[in-house]
Amino acid sequence: MSIATAPATTTDREIEFKRVFNATREMVYKAWTDPTHMARWWGPYEFTNPVCEMDARVGGAYRIVMRSPEGKDHPIKGSFLEVFPMEKLVLTMDLTEHDAEFHSAINAHMNGAARSGEDVIITTVTFTERDDATALSVRQRFATAAERDAHANMGAPQGWGQSFDKLEELLVKG
Repeated sequence: MSIATAPATTTDREIEFKRVFNATREMVYKAWTDPTHMARWWGPYEFTNPVCEMDARVGGAYRIVMRSPEGKDHPIKGSFLEVFPMEKLVLTMDLTEHDAEFHSAINAHMNGAARSGEDVIITTVTFTERDDATALSVRQRFATAAERDAHANMGAPQGWGQSFDKLEELLVKG
């Protein structure tokens, strides 16, 4: 069983999600870097990932298309900025291919603040051994605090929590 920690805002532009998994660091890292594994856990409950491509090396790219139960696609693409096997990944998360409805919703949650024009989130994932478990941290840095808040208000904490639940299930199955 994993131990969840509530998301904690760490700076005016960042939010962090943490969980401890009863699995080796190697297993958790592989779940993040092997597209076959990632496709099985990425995204909220009942979402699938019909496209999950990944080249987990510095300069390598990835593309994931999350599909909602209603059949709506949510594409994410990015590149790996840093790769320290079993320790840390730093990647961009580019949401520009999300549909106009998503972008309108982000704008509506900005509470009158202007968007930066950047739809790229810098995501740092760290894997820390803790006895026979792995502490996972996902820290996301947004262009502005208002954009961080908009994503949080649209359900990012719940989405990451559900993804972590699915990851835990995958790790338990081995």
